Amino acid sequence: MTSTPFDLHGKVALVSGASRGIGASVATLLAAHGAHVIASSRKAESCQATVDAIRAAGGSAQALACHIGEMAQIEATFAAIAAEHGRLDILVNNAAANPYFGPIVDTDPAAFQKTVDVNVRGYFFMSSHAARLMARHGGGAIVNVASVNAVVPGEGQGIYSITKAAIVGMTKAFARECAPQNVRVNAILPGLTDTRFAAPLVHDPTILSRALAHIPMGRVAAPDEIAAAVLYLASPGASYTTGTCLGVDGGYLVA
Repeated sequence: MTSTPFDLHGKVALVSGASRGIGASVATLLAAHGAHVIASSRKAESCQATVDAIRAAGGSAQALACHIGEMAQIEATFAAIAAEHGRLDILVNNAAANPYFGPIVDTDPAAFQKTVDVNVRGYFFMSSHAARLMARHGGGAIVNVASVNAVVPGEGQGIYSITKAAIVGMTKAFARECAPQNVRVNAILPGLTDTRFAAPLVHDPTILSRALAHIPMGRVAAPDEIAAAVLYLASPGASYTTGTCLGVDGGYLVA
């Protein structure tokens, strides 16, 4: 087999929030390029369809439960990966929470805390555990799924946008400190994508019309289009790329 810049054979990848949407597309694409994919979500059975599809296509995958808002579950996940595989080469932090939509000043404390626990604390400690495990075996790649909301806060999505901005800062901090261990840390900033997570925006004609007016390409993204950017950043093709935040947004951030 001829090696390509996107060859992931022999790599072990963990994808959080892999039961559907962007996470499922990422897991499927990484597996198609040779990685053994650990598809994770709050319930392992939620990822089984993703795992079954990967295996049916000839890939290698397993499901593993991990609620990244719970510290004990993060620790248990990495203990299980270390015990079974002895290594981790790729982490894709994709799971996210956005329980509140409305005026920022009316944000409920419980919704605030849940969003921060998953989107900031969860990403931070998933990355910390992954970077340590990667460093033991020559390095690896972490890709954080942020959002264009990190740059331009979304209407009615105040706390969500704040956490996504924090992920951008987190990406750069981890990238700088982990580079000597050959652990690369990057982020993608997806624009509006046709997923169940974004359904309240995509399927509301008024909101969608306003959003499309600011997207030069004039459409929303498909999850597979976001997954392709993750593949690049996770692959050897991005071997000299760390600390970058790649917009995958149909031109939204330059409109």
